[in-house]
Amino acid sequence: MGIISTIIVGFIAGLLARAIKPGNDAMGWIMTIILGIAGAFVGGFLSGALGISADGGFIRLAFSVIGAVILLFIYELLANKTSA
Repeated sequence: MGIISTIIVGFIAGLLARAIKPGNDAMGWIMTIILGIAGAFVGGFLSGALGISADGGFIRLAFSVIGAVILLFIYELLANKTSA
């Protein structure tokens, strides 16, 4: 997975993750992009751990979105703990 393609897929994954799991968080565009890029890396790790080839196409995007949603849940948990 190249860096540029990871950024592009991550951007799309971040937007889709925010659409799938909307929340009350005040996350801007930059954090959404970072969330998606990190989700792409987490999704790549998950697909490798499960033994599924996610080299491109829909599978890669799906695992990236799954990774971004997982990170979004973690982000919200940490944000709620620090604000409480």
